[in-house]
Amino acid sequence: MPAPSSEAQTAQPTIEEDRLTGAVPQRLIQHGGLAGAAPRLLAALADAGSAPEATAVVARHGRSLWREAIRRLREGDGDDRPLYWARLELARAVRGWRPGFPVDTGELLGVLGRESRGIGLNGLPAGPDRLRVVVTGFDPFGLDTDVRRGNPSGAAALALHGTVVRTDCGRSAHIEAVVLPVRWRDFTDGVVEQALRPYLEPGPRRVHLFMTVSQGRPGVFDVERHNAGWRGEGTDNLKETAPGPVPPVPGAEGVPNPPWTVGTLPHAAMTAATTGPHTVRGNTAVTELPAGSDEPVHRADGPTDGSAARAGGGGDYLSNEVAYRATLLRDRVAPGVPGGHLHTPVLRFAEENASEASGRFTDGTLVGSRMDITTQIRTLLAVAAGTLPVGDDTE
Repeated sequence: MPAPSSEAQTAQPTIEEDRLTGAVPQRLIQHGGLAGAAPRLLAALADAGSAPEATAVVARHGRSLWREAIRRLREGDGDDRPLYWARLELARAVRGWRPGFPVDTGELLGVLGRESRGIGLNGLPAGPDRLRVVVTGFDPFGLDTDVRRGNPSGAAALALHGTVVRTDCGRSAHIEAVVLPVRWRDFTDGVVEQALRPYLEPGPRRVHLFMTVSQGRPGVFDVERHNAGWRGEGTDNLKETAPGPVPPVPGAEGVPNPPWTVGTLPHAAMTAATTGPHTVRGNTAVTELPAGSDEPVHRADGPTDGSAARAGGGGDYLSNEVAYRATLLRDRVAPGVPGGHLHTPVLRFAEENASEASGRFTDGTLVGSRMDITTQIRTLLAVAAGTLPVGDDTE
């Protein structure tokens, strides 16, 4: 039997889009000033006369959503959640659109996802006198437990994109960012490599430093050292699991993945500096199968020779995998560029608003927690960039 078309595969709303029916997602879209994005997209699509025109419309509106969400986040309370829910609303609109000409709905959704996540371009300034940094964050997750959840890594990425920070070495670091989905299938399809390859390929805009970021444990930043080529049983935003080895990069299926990769952020400098209210720790722990054994062993000081990976310092979820894929890509196309993973503290609501049953989607404690984490990430980036050699040139 022939494989189903992309349109057939994408005809029904996803589990993520189904969550839009709740009151909180709609209130968050309004809160972020993004309620008009989906109607504007549908109005523009109504004027499209061909598939290429439709693709251009979706790309333009996805890019506009990304930029508008960033602008409003900076003018407001730093909330990453409106972009997540508005993106899903645009995806649902594209999925339900039925033009009078053939379109590949899957392709349109792919374009929308890339453009509304900042994926595909490197707009950093060229030249050996400019420090260039790229940061990745994540969408909210765990929404079936509490649909109000945000992600401090996504909030920081949006706040940092297009900004400049001063370093102790006297140079300015220019930052760009992308926000990644919490979906195993996107990682299998190469979303991390699509996002980071433009920043790591040789040329005058290659970054001097990269940092992948995700939410970790309460009250602490962890600078992760070892990343595992292994997926655990964690459930993603589509309620899917994908346990087993990290799949190879699309197009490089014949190249075996190593069991481990290593983060090369300046751990000592980042953990020693005073950067904000939260403790910053270096984490070298792993869980491995030692050579010749099938019993997992937790080790505080990294993997032993010949071991198989079962969890990095950042665990065995997508936070570990983004670090693994980013550092593996670096090792293959940009050896020597420092980079690795940072786990942030957990966002928290006020005690009286800790349950979704409170009916409130934000409060001062949440806003303050999010702002503190974003500010400390900015300072940590400045510290990390300040360790780079003066006059370093990646061309």
